[in-house]
Amino acid sequence: MTERKPPGVSFESFVDKQIREATERGEFSRLEGFGKPLDDDTAPYDELWWVKRKMHREGLSALPPSLALRKEAEDAARAAREAVSESQLRRVLGDVNTRIAEALARPPAGPPLNLTLFDVEAEAAEWRRARGGGR
Repeated sequence: MTERKPPGVSFESFVDKQIREATERGEFSRLEGFGKPLDDDTAPYDELWWVKRKMHREGLSALPPSLALRKEAEDAARAAREAVSESQLRRVLGDVNTRIAEALARPPAGPPLNLTLFDVEAEAAEWRRARGGGR
């Protein structure tokens, strides 16, 4: 806790002394964001900046479940194209197909899903063709 300003000492010199002592103890070198550039202050003020930052840090999404699954399907398609092995491609598409099948059986809240299951065999054949036919 910060000590109280003694009587007879000017506020500025009291604060300067506390800052200097804290600097000497190294308390400013362990702050979050130390050595990183400051955020852009030209953007318009957003009252929910702290909520958005917390959600980003925690890996949360504000998307409705149907849109989140669409995004996940897009990411899975990209990951499948960039897979280093056919087994990795099959695992990625199999995982997302499981979630899509569950969502098709019980449509989630939000906009229409507009997704179909990935044809894993066709995707694997295309993946092999793109790599010269090898596995």
